[in-house]
Amino acid sequence: MMISKYIKKLAFLAILTMITGLFMGCAKSAKASGNIGTNRLEQIQARGYIEVTTDPYFAPMGFIDPSKEGSDQYVGSDIEFAKYIAEKLGVKLKLVPLEFTAVLGSITEGKYDLAVSALAYKPDRAKAMILSDGYYFSDDTLGYGLLIRKEDQDNILTPEDLKDKVVVAQSGSLQETFVNEQVPKYKEFKKVGATTDGFLMVQENKADACVVDKNTAQLYIDANPDSGLMVVDEFKFYVDPATSGTRVGIPKGEDELAAEINKIIAEVVASGIYEKWYQEAELYAKSLGL
Repeated sequence: MMISKYIKKLAFLAILTMITGLFMGCAKSAKASGNIGTNRLEQIQARGYIEVTTDPYFAPMGFIDPSKEGSDQYVGSDIEFAKYIAEKLGVKLKLVPLEFTAVLGSITEGKYDLAVSALAYKPDRAKAMILSDGYYFSDDTLGYGLLIRKEDQDNILTPEDLKDKVVVAQSGSLQETFVNEQVPKYKEFKKVGATTDGFLMVQENKADACVVDKNTAQLYIDANPDSGLMVVDEFKFYVDPATSGTRVGIPKGEDELAAEINKIIAEVVASGIYEKWYQEAELYAKSLGL
């Protein structure tokens, strides 16, 4: 009986060893073939492409050239940056255009690899995803402010003048945070998926003021001189210098990918190439009447 139990035990251990060996062999084979990776950076490099999501309605960082088709129609400084990232990683770029709130949600859920979409730092955003180092820093001569109708230029000068007004801002954006934290009172707050929708709401008397990136708003006004819109010159919202800069959104836990993106950003900032893309995109957007 003792010998029989010993033989059974040896047989069980032999089978277990064989199964373990087969499992490890399969795992090594899968990793070697690029089917799996220990992190997202390895997965990107193994599959040969990176999926980057963006909101293509925020000129000059992202906008659409209607004369082009497919992925070529998406242009702007952030699109150039996404191409640069893919090139530096040695992979192809797969651009995924989405509404801004969907851009944020897709990165929070880990659906796509990166969000390159004019992302500003927000504490709640930093909890939901990794935010890279800043890659674009405006000179802050314009900053964030209010877009209004010219007929209201004597009535709306600061957020305190919005107590009986309808205010609009892009959902999930830094502008929404400004409404919540720096506008004391308003009659109604409406949220839109795209910044340009907010411009149109003010233009069509569906809202009285839109909280905006003043540079983007001015581009729209310059391209649409008959819109009847203007930016309040003397006012801008407060932005904490410690959290300034436009950033890349990265799914939580992907520290290796974040480190690589920050290396690329360091190169971009040092070379000043993003500033060049931004200036070129401004001229491009104006030529399209955006």
